[in-house]
Amino acid sequence: MVRSHDQAGSVAEPGLRREISFHQLVAYGLVFIGPAAAVGVFGTLDAKSGGVVPLVYLVATLAMALTASSYAVMSRAVPRAGSVFAYASEAIGRRTGYMSGWMVLLDYVLIPSVAYLFSGIALNSLFPQVPVWVFVVLAVVVTTALNLSGVKVTSRVSTAVVVIEVVVLLMVLAAGAWVLATSGPVRGWLDPLTGGDAGISWHLVLGAVSAAVLSYLGFDALATFAEETKGGHRVIGRATLVCLVVAGFLFMAQTYVGSLLSPYTTEQLQADPSLQGGAYYDTVDSAISPFLYWLLALAKAAGGAFAALVGQSAASRILMDMGRSGAIPRVFSRVSGKTGAPLVGVLVAATGNIVVAGWAATRSDGLDVVVSIVDVGALVGFIMVHVSVLTYFMLKRRGGAPSVLRHVVIPVVGAVILAVVLANSSPVALLIGLVWAVLGFVILGVYAGRRRDDAGAGG
Repeated sequence: MVRSHDQAGSVAEPGLRREISFHQLVAYGLVFIGPAAAVGVFGTLDAKSGGVVPLVYLVATLAMALTASSYAVMSRAVPRAGSVFAYASEAIGRRTGYMSGWMVLLDYVLIPSVAYLFSGIALNSLFPQVPVWVFVVLAVVVTTALNLSGVKVTSRVSTAVVVIEVVVLLMVLAAGAWVLATSGPVRGWLDPLTGGDAGISWHLVLGAVSAAVLSYLGFDALATFAEETKGGHRVIGRATLVCLVVAGFLFMAQTYVGSLLSPYTTEQLQADPSLQGGAYYDTVDSAISPFLYWLLALAKAAGGAFAALVGQSAASRILMDMGRSGAIPRVFSRVSGKTGAPLVGVLVAATGNIVVAGWAATRSDGLDVVVSIVDVGALVGFIMVHVSVLTYFMLKRRGGAPSVLRHVVIPVVGAVILAVVLANSSPVALLIGLVWAVLGFVILGVYAGRRRDDAGAGG
């Protein structure tokens, strides 16, 4: 157990432990992102983009690369757990930091719920006699127990899971490449990048990018482990960029192969949304190998559960940092003296996960509803990271001239691209995001009022 001592010899509360290596951090990020994350949304993106899913992921990877650069910059400047909340609080102010953290929390609550649903749906497709919600509840219980056991245990298990998922995905890609080499594609070789005869509609592409961002959510979670990483901020920055590059390559490769072998046309997927969720699985089953379909479904089930584990863990650390800073009740800053896990934060995040995922698992449209609103908070949070870089290095930091490229050009271009993507999000997603923001303002006002009253009473 790690404790700090002040000059008077008093012992502070237990803190987070530096137990995560660079390789474990990369594995952690890839687990949360999910090397096969594009499998679950392939059909949806094909329908939304007009059949150019690899192009969607190329654009999304470039946009996320700019964001990853700003995360790396801020992780060096503000090496604290808390991610967006910590960065915006330091660069702009506590209230802005609170609202930035609040918006990202929307995604850290919903993303694990989506991942739990992916896991439950994958297992239900193999064992249809067991309801989806049973698998969801089981996954929440198991992963919450692992999170409460501490980051050292979860990082080891997560490393094993990501290795298995990558191996299965590479087997699918290799078999798919063999099928393409021997039998040829069902579409033109360049159609997934050019749109074929129909061409490219950039409005559709940007709209699809707003949904594709869901696949990348996870690299940003690495910043929440700044206080638990051996080597500190430099390791955080390197691991963030490595995760993004690896994930982007895998997303483009798997969707390119899937696009060339898919038994469904874009028009069929647009006309029948019920085909979208299983489009990639159907492609593997019909065009590559039924055995690999089973392996992929099992790997996605495990990967989904452990992606949710990392998301739940990241949410607990944002809650911990907000509680430690006084933005929310300080009970959220409580850390287990035995395992070093943020106890209250993990339990609160798990409760939110089981409520949202359990509810969605009982509805036929549950996954669609949750997925439609999941990206708004992340996009707002990413934009605020870019704004934090500009504010911190251009206005607040003293000593040394800022880098024009890293501190000005990249955050400005990144923020503009993400703002355009956000504007192309679905109206329902924007409305839910607005309601969540209003709720955050109300809570901020109530809690700030109570703190003023307490201060007045104490004076």
